[in-house]
Amino acid sequence: MREDVEALDIRDVTANWVNAIVLQAQIDDRIKALADLAHTPLFFGRLNYLHAPGADLAEGAEGEQFYIGRRHVHDADGDPMVIDWRAPVSQPFYRASKNDPQDIALRRRFGYTGGELTAYEDEHLSDPSEAAAVSKLLQQEIERPRVGPMRDIVATIQPEQDEIVRSGLSGSVCVQGGPGTGKTAVGLHRVAYLLYAHRERLARTGTLVIGPNRSFLQYIEQVLPALGELEVKQATVEDLVSRDGLEIRGADAAATAVVKGDARMAEVLRRAVRSHVTPPSEPLMVVRGSRRWRVPAYELAEIVTELLDRDIRYGAARDALPQRIAHTVLVRMEQAGEAPDDRVQDAVARGAAVKAAVKAVWPAVDPAKLVLRLLSDAEFLAEHGQGVLSDEEQRLLLWAKPFRSVKSAKWSAADLVLIDEAADLVERTHSLGHVVLDEAQDLSPMQYRAVGRRCTTGSATVLGDLAQGTTPWATRSWDEALAHLGKPEAVLEELTAGFRVPREVIAYASRLLPSISPGLAPVSSVRETPGSLVVAAADPSDLTASVIEACRAALGHEGSVGLIAADARIPELARALEAAGMAYLSPGEETTAHARLTLVPASLAKGLEYDYVVLDEPAAIVAGEPDERTGLRRLYVCLTRAVSGLTALHADRLPEALAGV
Repeated sequence: MREDVEALDIRDVTANWVNAIVLQAQIDDRIKALADLAHTPLFFGRLNYLHAPGADLAEGAEGEQFYIGRRHVHDADGDPMVIDWRAPVSQPFYRASKNDPQDIALRRRFGYTGGELTAYEDEHLSDPSEAAAVSKLLQQEIERPRVGPMRDIVATIQPEQDEIVRSGLSGSVCVQGGPGTGKTAVGLHRVAYLLYAHRERLARTGTLVIGPNRSFLQYIEQVLPALGELEVKQATVEDLVSRDGLEIRGADAAATAVVKGDARMAEVLRRAVRSHVTPPSEPLMVVRGSRRWRVPAYELAEIVTELLDRDIRYGAARDALPQRIAHTVLVRMEQAGEAPDDRVQDAVARGAAVKAAVKAVWPAVDPAKLVLRLLSDAEFLAEHGQGVLSDEEQRLLLWAKPFRSVKSAKWSAADLVLIDEAADLVERTHSLGHVVLDEAQDLSPMQYRAVGRRCTTGSATVLGDLAQGTTPWATRSWDEALAHLGKPEAVLEELTAGFRVPREVIAYASRLLPSISPGLAPVSSVRETPGSLVVAAADPSDLTASVIEACRAALGHEGSVGLIAADARIPELARALEAAGMAYLSPGEETTAHARLTLVPASLAKGLEYDYVVLDEPAAIVAGEPDERTGLRRLYVCLTRAVSGLTALHADRLPEALAGV
């Protein structure tokens, strides 16, 4: 298939050089999409239907056989050999069961080792004499060692996951899922499915995946390309709100960041933007040829009031104002017996007198300068924060030493979100067709609004776990979060079956749930792995050495190893690894067969996974956060990064909820 595309000759089919460039770019993308992936088989399953799909069952139509794979594959004559996993005919591979065979006689799963077919496993779903059984190949695929970036899960998608993946484009979905339930994979595969089912629409409107940090995006960046989807953009929230000339050079105290992230700031900014409108006090005189046309101040005020009452974007109203004034002048002309047309109205609107009036009444607003003034000018903030923010909250917002200009200001991440809000009040933000928001529980209300602006005319897939919220402003409920996102109608789905974290490890970590997220259902892992959990005390003077030795032991197993520690402990552990001659990677760097150990600060562990995890000093991870609840949530995240085994070493006392093991 790739060779056929490479052999295309477009010299005689393009009308001009522009068409040639566009067509060649499309051909290049197609060639990239058809690239071979090492150790990635083209198919992983087979379905034998009792009857041909879509045929009249009463006619006794013979069944058909389909191979299911990551991509559609056809032969030299164009006949399908492998059916894309997203096609409707492939759905029973994920949904059919002994209780609901969906006209499937046989479901076959193929097992591979290094890209070589090594096993297969059959289920005769319509045969009542065969009992239902757990698929060993499915279990092996789930437990396969993780070396390299995150991979697709098309061979192992479960029925409850498939329902979310195949839900329609028009509706938004929120997925609450504990560690190891596959919510990130579900979100990415949902994008792949939507691009398959609505390709033309999403090609026009665009899709975006938003992750918590750059390391996480590097970890997941190969999933969609492996499925042939190359056009999906990836970004962090900071990327979304970044603006030319503004850099994040400052950091807010937790209390200040909470106020800046509060949804009430949207009203403060709205008031501040609208405050620039000044009701006209003088009439307007427009000169056309030898005649003068007068528009009284009260008529100008009526036009301004009407535009304010419509509550449209500040910039759109400013653009409309000169045309509205010009229309009033044209009415005067018509009343005097003249017959002006649209060209006259445009000329009046562009005239010096009207431009001057608009500049005085409705001046341009620079979003960054507006936020700079709010954070610098106590009187300006008090005027627009009255009745919205308390005096203490206003005090927290004000810079101790105001900056002179936008460029010299030490903006924080929360400040750029405020600027983005102000920018949207001035001019509408471009909306995409679909947005996936992962690790959503850590966003502030204002960050949710920033993301929501990117999908006002599209839909969203929101992924997260309330128990893993590790910011002071972490989401308290999905209903509240979805309201800030502008998607209150989104369907809430909960994934509680764990496929990644061993049962012993998730049960241990779930001891923290009553303290960090009361009422949240713990994950029920399908994987029982005896010996997967080791919690051991170490001598305070020997803790680092014990951790290094535990890493060495973990590297004796197949797969990736993550050493997770409190951020403050990372420099010491890095020196110890170097002294021991043990090479290590940073989060986001791709593990290989020769470099399998990653040193992970606790603050960057979210969303990552390793076959074996060595956890350094749980108490230090808790102590590294502003409050105990946030610290325990951070610890919960770190405890649940392991796929095959967890070794937790401590010199200090364990948190009370974990003590006694």
